[in-house]
Amino acid sequence: MTTVVDYGTYQRLRITLDGQGLLQLRFGEPGTLPVANARMHHELAAVWRDIDADTRVRSVLVASDGKGFLAGGDLEDVAQISVDPEARLHVWQEARDLVHNMVNCQAPVVCAVHGPAVGAGLALALLADICIVTPDARLIDGHIRLGVAAGDHSAMVWPLACGLAHSKYYLLLGEELLGKEAERLGLVARCVPAESLHDVALSIAKRLAQGPRQAQRMTKHALSHWLRAALPVFEASLGMEMLGFGTAEAGEGLNALRARRAPKFP
Repeated sequence: MTTVVDYGTYQRLRITLDGQGLLQLRFGEPGTLPVANARMHHELAAVWRDIDADTRVRSVLVASDGKGFLAGGDLEDVAQISVDPEARLHVWQEARDLVHNMVNCQAPVVCAVHGPAVGAGLALALLADICIVTPDARLIDGHIRLGVAAGDHSAMVWPLACGLAHSKYYLLLGEELLGKEAERLGLVARCVPAESLHDVALSIAKRLAQGPRQAQRMTKHALSHWLRAALPVFEASLGMEMLGFGTAEAGEGLNALRARRAPKFP
């Protein structure tokens, strides 16, 4: 049975599918840093269900056409969920969907990352099956800087990828990781020169599209049980993040980000 999905409803994502089954998911505009605003966050959470349902898809390549990969949430959206419990519940559900849907997407996903990857952008990068970065890639889990728990994905993914000690260091301090260091720690698959990023990522995605479809999907399904076993950790961390948005610490973190200054947490 063949299922064909129409991706025309997506506004912030540019989705193309070639005759070999390689789906490219791209976003951002040259010269700008894409931001995961409310619409982008919704689409990133929903698109993986469509990709999984589309029987034509054999592999996925995710990349940004902007001057960086993808920044975190729009500050006005963050301010809204800080004061509006209904908005907070909505974001909680979408953040859950983004992680669960990527984990359960059967097609192998390759992600090409340059420049900043923050918040939902970082989750998108590190939940990919194969993440390729450049030396100037900046992997930033900014939750602690904002004054909330690291809830998007990191409490689940980072310890599996680079160990508990490194995870605690980077997530408790909110320190950024450059591409080469992320590769050394095992957080990403490869670090390649900036001028090679697109070609390397595209080559890997094409190889996957030409490989044995069912064998790849069954291998991914089995390996993804490591992530599924850690989903209770993710659920706890995401719940704590959402609780944190109602605290004075989150208020100070947001004010500091708006003023481009260091926070002074109460």
